[in-house]
Amino acid sequence: MTTKRLLLSATVLSVMSVCGTAQAKDQARGQDPHDHVTEVEEVVVRALPLGRSGDDVGSHVALLSGDDLVHRRTSTLGDTLSSLPGVNSDAFGGGASRPVVRGQTSPRVKVLSEGAALIDASEVSPDHAVSGEPLLLDGIEILRGPAALLYGGGAIGGAVNLLDKKIPTRIPENGGEGVIEYRHGTVDNEDAGVVGVTVGAGQFALRLEAVGRRSDDYRIPDSDEKRLDGSYNNTFTGTIGASWIGDKGYLGAAYTEQSSTYGLAGHSHEFASCHPHGTHLHCGGHDDHGHGGHDHGDDDHGDDHDHDHDHDHTAPEVRLKSKRVDVRGEINNPFSGVERIRLRAGHTDYRHSELEEGETLTTFTNKGYDGRLEVQHTEWNGLRGVIGAQLSHSDFAAVGLESYLRPTETDALGIFLMEEYEIGQWHLEGAIRKDWQETALDGQKAIEHDPLSLSASAVWHFTPGYSAALSVARSQRAPSAQELFAKGVHLATNTYEIGTADLDLETAHSVELTLRKLEGNLTGSVSAYHYDYSDYIFANTLDRHEDFRLIRYEQADARFTGIEAELTQKLNPWLSATVFGDYVRAELKGGDNLPRIPGGRLGARLSAFQGPWSGDVEYTRVFKQDRIADYETETPGYDLVNATLAYDFDVSDTIGAQVFLRGANLLDEKAWSHASFLGERAPLRGRSLTAGVRVRF
Repeated sequence: MTTKRLLLSATVLSVMSVCGTAQAKDQARGQDPHDHVTEVEEVVVRALPLGRSGDDVGSHVALLSGDDLVHRRTSTLGDTLSSLPGVNSDAFGGGASRPVVRGQTSPRVKVLSEGAALIDASEVSPDHAVSGEPLLLDGIEILRGPAALLYGGGAIGGAVNLLDKKIPTRIPENGGEGVIEYRHGTVDNEDAGVVGVTVGAGQFALRLEAVGRRSDDYRIPDSDEKRLDGSYNNTFTGTIGASWIGDKGYLGAAYTEQSSTYGLAGHSHEFASCHPHGTHLHCGGHDDHGHGGHDHGDDDHGDDHDHDHDHDHTAPEVRLKSKRVDVRGEINNPFSGVERIRLRAGHTDYRHSELEEGETLTTFTNKGYDGRLEVQHTEWNGLRGVIGAQLSHSDFAAVGLESYLRPTETDALGIFLMEEYEIGQWHLEGAIRKDWQETALDGQKAIEHDPLSLSASAVWHFTPGYSAALSVARSQRAPSAQELFAKGVHLATNTYEIGTADLDLETAHSVELTLRKLEGNLTGSVSAYHYDYSDYIFANTLDRHEDFRLIRYEQADARFTGIEAELTQKLNPWLSATVFGDYVRAELKGGDNLPRIPGGRLGARLSAFQGPWSGDVEYTRVFKQDRIADYETETPGYDLVNATLAYDFDVSDTIGAQVFLRGANLLDEKAWSHASFLGERAPLRGRSLTAGVRVRF
């Protein structure tokens, strides 16, 4: 038996024996383990109006929360979510990664903060961090397909809604509540601490929270380099929020400031001088022969964070500063005919500089706001519904060496309507959204687009504990500023980008079928989907020099087809087994494969819960991705084994605590994410152990 198999066997036996011993002790104390009944909890989706549970949504909705979130979260949003079926990460070292939903990411997957859009620079490049801090989140909702229609074309592929406690919605019992957490990770020598406290009196509540993280370059398996240069991440985030809370609702605001310093792994200026001659690349000086061809080869902005570890970093560095104000409010039954009014708004002043050897090379800024108002009407002839409007503005600029996108302003207005109807065993739903978007380059005349999106779904509760759902949608997306106006070297993606100002609307016709089982010893869901795109906007490779490409944003028809599933079988009162998997196939109508589509995955998990002990062991097979675009290389398959062990205990009558140990990539496999622009330049983390303690009061 190999060392890796021995390690896997020992991990499984350790978790099962600890929980099994706890069960035996309960039996010895006269407690019947069959008294513990596991039920599937009904979860209300906060990103959607009408207070609907995920089981009544036509397309697939997932929630990561509670202990699962505490144990799985990392320094970046994409990596935190990457183990969920249908979700991957376009990993860019230890400082940045975006979620990839069903093979798609920005600008087709929108990241929200309690329903209001985050405003940062992550939509224009994978090396720019998503400004939401995973360690401060209370939960993360993933909306796929038509479920995300109400958030506009930027969510044509899905939406990720970050749930937090920064604005209190209730007065805490006994005047106060909070959490303190500390964790240490071995693979990157990470130290992270979290504190959050809510206090209240009368009708007012105050929230204070902060997180600090310091991590080194992470270790990579089976490599002469030992560690990935530029994968460190030092971040501090602090928030103060306050609310007035009445009998019918609340109104509150919060201010959040984030300062971050992280490395840019795999970043190289080798091709910084490359430029186009028509549709061909020229790299190097004009006196040499550095022309590319299709077959030529496979600051002081922000806070300074002292990085006093023992390594000398040669990779460029990002210094980021984000200042955000959130305003949220809800009022129930304000007047006749209206059941609820909900407000979500945010204003962000974002700035980050990219430095090399202490010199600022490029500075990115994004100032803007996003506001959303929803009015839910009372039931009328069996119809429940909501009408709403969303207004947003973004003022983006990139100045310096990598200023591939000149200053642009984007203004958007959207209005939407959603209605639902219950009839017998059926839950019916329809929605429509109309948008108007104007995008202007550096004060020039704006380019206008007016997308229209519609969806319909039916959920059939055909027998107790089961449901089948069918959803169809016709969604449109306006081109982003980058797709319209990009012009210049983009080193993070090793490309010279050329925008196309006359791009048309992108239209997706989608259908999704979902089967759910909600009760009994076997629970879970299976979803199959198909997206048929007209005028899909993609980066077409015109020429190539070694690993550097000349791309132009163009349009062609495309299709995405996939399946995702997760099924859990309760084996006995304290042990359950889960199987899960996902697969997506994406190609242009002409037959060419689309780039950076993740390989299929298939996995299994054993979970145990008994008394104060809980744990799980998870195995995932990531299959080889050999359906690749012309300029890509195959990504080999690999095996991942993760495990968690946790122990809960009471410190006092009002204070509870948990200690946990999380192991990731326990087989120490050398692996790459096919969804990442870095490819083989940045392997994923090696074997990691994270130990933490979390105290709730």
